[in-house]
Amino acid sequence: MEQRKIGQSGLSVSALGLGCMGMSEFYGPTDETQSLATLDRAFEIGVTHFDTADMYGSGHNERLLARFLAGKRDRVVVATKFGIVRQPGQYARTIDTSPAYVKAACEASLSRLGIEVIDLYYAHRRNPDIPIEDTVGAMADLVKEGKVRALGLSEVSADTLRRAHAVHPISAVQSEYSLWTRDVEAEVLPTCRELGVSLVAYSPLGRGMLTGAIAKTDDLAEGDFRRANPRFQGANMEANQHLVDKVRALAAAKGCTPGQVALAWLLAQGGDILPIPGTKRIKYLEDNVAAAAVTLTAAELAALDAALPPGAAAGERYPTEGMKGLNA
Repeated sequence: MEQRKIGQSGLSVSALGLGCMGMSEFYGPTDETQSLATLDRAFEIGVTHFDTADMYGSGHNERLLARFLAGKRDRVVVATKFGIVRQPGQYARTIDTSPAYVKAACEASLSRLGIEVIDLYYAHRRNPDIPIEDTVGAMADLVKEGKVRALGLSEVSADTLRRAHAVHPISAVQSEYSLWTRDVEAEVLPTCRELGVSLVAYSPLGRGMLTGAIAKTDDLAEGDFRRANPRFQGANMEANQHLVDKVRALAAAKGCTPGQVALAWLLAQGGDILPIPGTKRIKYLEDNVAAAAVTLTAAELAALDAALPPGAAAGERYPTEGMKGLNA
């Protein structure tokens, strides 16, 4: 698979990575055996970028990844995050980006992952009451100590990115980015490009909507957090289905899946875009990775831009609790 750089860190990864969150919670029932098989298959077919966070499954996701990493550590890039603090089993959260917490969280992640250094370490969200300079200063100390290779921020504003980058080079900003979530194109992505920062795109398939496989809310398993997501409810769901129909039509004409079209569109936005579609099943993993071989023509890209312009999706992208800390 094509290799893409992570900012100016010196790290390179497969153009398509793997988001591991759903292997621990949020998207219905989980199965560790199935997830480990999917991780192994991802590695076999060239995926080298694996994304996790300390809050996914309250540490479970990092421990799961540790089992996969055995014997492969020097051939993959591991990204994890800190800052969202949850009580076990609850979605409600607080944000802690204090210097003391940065360092304690890093030690805990290193222990759960069973590794000596984190390749890419993100502040998952920003607490606006704590200066970003203080947070990044503590993260920079981790780089000096050899515990972290490169620094990242998630869901920050362009101003926050500039302030952070002035303290220590930021290698990546992770934000939701897809055909139905294009907010970053206004300010964040241009600032990333000005500073030489990669944009790691999470939920590049619109939380599964852009695959065309979700027709109604009842298609989602009990306990799936999308049931409470405004974009998957009522009139919003119906309106968003019309957007997906446009992707589905282009995919049918091209002989590929809607999800592959969505990922190919994202890859075509620039070599500094690193999508990390998440899945816990080998079939969907292989479908996603095959998108790297799909090339969209200029006319097809223009048609998608016109069909799903910024702001086209109906509804907020998170419930009220999840909207906290976005673009901070």
